[in-house]
Amino acid sequence: MSASRDGVGYRLDAGVATIELRRPALDVGLRGGLLAAVRQVGGDGTAVRAVLLTAQGKHFCMGQDLKEHARALENGPAVAFTCVRDEYNPLVEALHALTQPVVVAVEGACVGAGLGLALCADVRVAAEGARFATAFTGIGLAADSGLSGSLARAVGPSRAAGLMLLGDRFGAEEALRWGLVHRVVPDGGAAAEGLALAKRLAAGPTAAYAEVKALLRDAPGASLAAVLEREAAAQERLGATRDHRAAVEAFLARAEPSFEGR
Repeated sequence: MSASRDGVGYRLDAGVATIELRRPALDVGLRGGLLAAVRQVGGDGTAVRAVLLTAQGKHFCMGQDLKEHARALENGPAVAFTCVRDEYNPLVEALHALTQPVVVAVEGACVGAGLGLALCADVRVAAEGARFATAFTGIGLAADSGLSGSLARAVGPSRAAGLMLLGDRFGAEEALRWGLVHRVVPDGGAAAEGLALAKRLAAGPTAAYAEVKALLRDAPGASLAAVLEREAAAQERLGATRDHRAAVEAFLARAEPSFEGR
């Protein structure tokens, strides 16, 4: 199954929903098309077992379309920045709400809100030539797209502060060393590697993945007792699944398990 919205492609094949950005700058059409595609993942329900977010062309995402933003500023900041609450915030919330594992594949530039979108993913693959930057202070702004929280969680608060205040660009190898990306591949290979990882995840225990995502989301700031209780409750829920029972039986029989997500 495939569909195309304004600047965004959507394809569901073998349990993997691929969302493809077809323009490098986040104009109003691209933002709307991306939000609709993310919501389509929810609409497709259990048919989606993993999600791949990728882009067509040389760059993953260069952030907000500044030409569009400049035109909006002519009507005043109150108009120009309505898109943060009305469009960016719902998009980031929708991505974080996905229970399926999300893989992002980055080629070229990944800056500003584009970096915020990439950090919504669970697994990040970058091409060797990928380059990243927060970019916001370079145009006299702070941050949006959840970047002030997600970047600090990914690289630590001290490094995140430096990256956000100074706005320095950094490459794929630095991103790998800091833990911001999980794998670096040759240029032109990020989408293929991302799809391979998404297919691997789609074939796995998706009920367990959903619980892992929830545990990781809720752990920061929680007490040890709360974390332990949430883990115990998750194990009890998963222990009642067909996937767990079948995997234990397969292990004892020295066979490969087959997961159904239930």
